[in-house]
Amino acid sequence: MNDLVIETKGLRKVYRSGGRRTVAVDGLDLSVPAGGVHGFLGPNGSGKTTTIKMLLGLTRPSRGEMRLFGLQVPAQLPQVIDRVGAIVEEPRFTPTFSGRKNLSLLARSIGVPRSTVDEVLQQAGLADRAKERYGAYSLGMKQRLAIAAALLKNPDLLILDEPTNGLDPAGIRGIRDLIRDLGESGVTVLLSSHILAEVQQVCHSVSIVGEGRLLASGRVEDLLGESVSRTRVGVTDPQGARHFLEAAGYTVSREGDVLVVEGHENPAEITKLLAGKGVYVSELSAIRPTLETFFLKLTGRARPEPTPPSDPADEEAS
Repeated sequence: MNDLVIETKGLRKVYRSGGRRTVAVDGLDLSVPAGGVHGFLGPNGSGKTTTIKMLLGLTRPSRGEMRLFGLQVPAQLPQVIDRVGAIVEEPRFTPTFSGRKNLSLLARSIGVPRSTVDEVLQQAGLADRAKERYGAYSLGMKQRLAIAAALLKNPDLLILDEPTNGLDPAGIRGIRDLIRDLGESGVTVLLSSHILAEVQQVCHSVSIVGEGRLLASGRVEDLLGESVSRTRVGVTDPQGARHFLEAAGYTVSREGDVLVVEGHENPAEITKLLAGKGVYVSELSAIRPTLETFFLKLTGRARPEPTPPSDPADEEAS
């Protein structure tokens, strides 16, 4: 328990509206270890934002248990909230004020020393743009200022909900680098996102959800495995090479003039086998497993279960 920053058991949230009930989170067991960046991954509508709002006391669960730093929430949330920084919805800054003035006002309202403002601006990479009006900031800069605001309390846990939404590639890369730096600095970052390829570059561990349920959780390298899953092979005679490889027990598919080979531990096996048959390889490149392909395999096997009958414990949406 002590090494978990976030823990939920059987977490469930049901919304009711106009006689219709929607199960947003369905028996979620979530464990986030201390330190580094933990990805909270899933498609839009999978219950990620609802889970975060329940953890922060912004909406009540219908059922289940939640803990932050080992303390039960929402009952003990006041005792831990100062250790948590979060960006769940678009922050409200004054467009005509500079980035520094916006943060200074926020710092004063929560009793944080003014010197901290310059520290978080530096940390977020905005020190040289702090005097500019917030309204003139790019979307990426606005996201950086929001992260700087969340860092004012020097939190032990930083929760970011889809922080790269709407950003261009340069903005995504900047936020990604910032998140990586924060994770390496000792802050535990819970990064909620549906962009699995981006998250794979910064996360140490992940929890993958779908339809409000946990599908998989663990260290990224443990989930994906370190071995090469497939190898792309270029040869002058694809059909002949495919025959030899399949005869040796490999699984082979064709993408244009290139073969994709599965079922081997070392790509060198492929070149040795083909060379022995007089077929020479002109291209050999590893296709390594990704969170995206892993997720697609998970969701491809998952089968939606019927929504259970209405439960009196399920609360209506406020």
